[in-house]
Amino acid sequence: MPPGPPGNTAAPADQGPPPAPPSAVRRRLPLVLAAVLALVLVGVGVAVVRPGPVGQWLGEDPDTSTVAGSPEPAPAAVLAAADVGAPVPSADGMGAVLDPLIGDPALGDRVHLAVADALTGQLLFDRGGAEATVPASVTKLLTAVTVLTARGPGYRIPTRVVAGAQPGEVVVVGGGDPTLTAGAKGFYTGAASLENLAEQVRTALGGTPPTRVVVDSSLYPGPVFGPGWDDDIPTGGYGGAITALMLDGARKDPKAGRSWAERVPEPDLTAGRAFARLLGVPAGAVSKGTAPVAPVDATGGTEPGAELGVVHSPPLIRLVDFMISESDNIVAEALARQVALARGQPASFAGAATAMAEMVPELGLPVDGLTLADGSGLSRKNLISPALLTELLALAAGPDRPELGGIFGGLPVGGWSGTLRDRYGSAPGTDAGMGVVRAKTGTLTRVHAIAGVVTTVEGRLLTFAVLTDQVSPDGMEPARVALDRIASALATCGCR
Repeated sequence: MPPGPPGNTAAPADQGPPPAPPSAVRRRLPLVLAAVLALVLVGVGVAVVRPGPVGQWLGEDPDTSTVAGSPEPAPAAVLAAADVGAPVPSADGMGAVLDPLIGDPALGDRVHLAVADALTGQLLFDRGGAEATVPASVTKLLTAVTVLTARGPGYRIPTRVVAGAQPGEVVVVGGGDPTLTAGAKGFYTGAASLENLAEQVRTALGGTPPTRVVVDSSLYPGPVFGPGWDDDIPTGGYGGAITALMLDGARKDPKAGRSWAERVPEPDLTAGRAFARLLGVPAGAVSKGTAPVAPVDATGGTEPGAELGVVHSPPLIRLVDFMISESDNIVAEALARQVALARGQPASFAGAATAMAEMVPELGLPVDGLTLADGSGLSRKNLISPALLTELLALAAGPDRPELGGIFGGLPVGGWSGTLRDRYGSAPGTDAGMGVVRAKTGTLTRVHAIAGVVTTVEGRLLTFAVLTDQVSPDGMEPARVALDRIASALATCGCR
């Protein structure tokens, strides 16, 4: 189990001086992220508000409009714009800066690092970059890229109810939506509600009262816990039983915390009982089963297998945001199974791992040493190289696969958001990473990782990944600081 919550609540970073307006050159952002994100989100009907200078990092002109009254305070400098004309750091220059930091004893005996140019994908610095290393939650970057490729950013996961085999029997068919909630508002913003589904069912049944609820979660064949998970993960608040039907990421309390939360032992039955309450069906009349097959010529009605109602998850791009920003393990496993389903594999841990691994070479990414066992990174059987991660990030940032730009929407910003909100600035040598480093973190006992993008002091955008899996069991905080110093050093790097 991770030794500390990857998403502790913390205040945003202290505000600093406003950023300088981007130059004409900087507006030619090499990543096309502005267009990518806008097109993806408009296509799925999602509105996004980008606070402060995030828009400038995306290459937008600053707002020069005037409004009567007192102006609002300038926001903190976050995500400075990149410059396609900025010089590329040299390997020797980067080595002079990074080698002493890589040797920090807090990182243990196995530290593997790769840095690449985001514009060209060229590998700029390599210290064991091709070495397969336990990645922990950095695995979620691979899950995000494969699911966005396999399903597309606008795909929504259905939860259906069909008529059962007996009169008065209704069957809830789980489609794998981890964000489904019981009431009008659940843990995840924009989640589908059982209340809506129950109203559809009552309308479809007319005056016939439902008498029994069957829960069909057979889409996921099991097991419900991942291979290579630490013994305490199923009950430790970071993971839980992975079933095709669940409420609020299997949280016992939908108002619980972001990453850590007590989970229910049987998420599918818990959801079924909540649905039964909404229909006025007693909890004793809820059981597991499978839905009858609808007749080929079905045109509605209430014959066995006929659809009585359906609701859909938020768009996949939103689920990717949920997964990445707060390192949500339950959502990650659900998304990995969507890759499996799209590729004709069983929606299991093994099927998802196989489907994701098959897609890596199809995306032109290196597969040497790649081993996958789950989609969240809770498994210690996962192995990924830093080089794969840097190339993956460069692919997502480039113009050839615009659907992959969605991974940056939820990627935490140093000292500002997500799992990096309480990092950078509090330890010596990490100030430069505040508002400049944007990355996914990974933490298991002895395993600490970070991978993302950073803009150098001269404006060159880099992708980087640092993975270490031999840290002292009680060395989490020193290791995190050491990783943050490496990323911050890249931010200050002229390195020529």
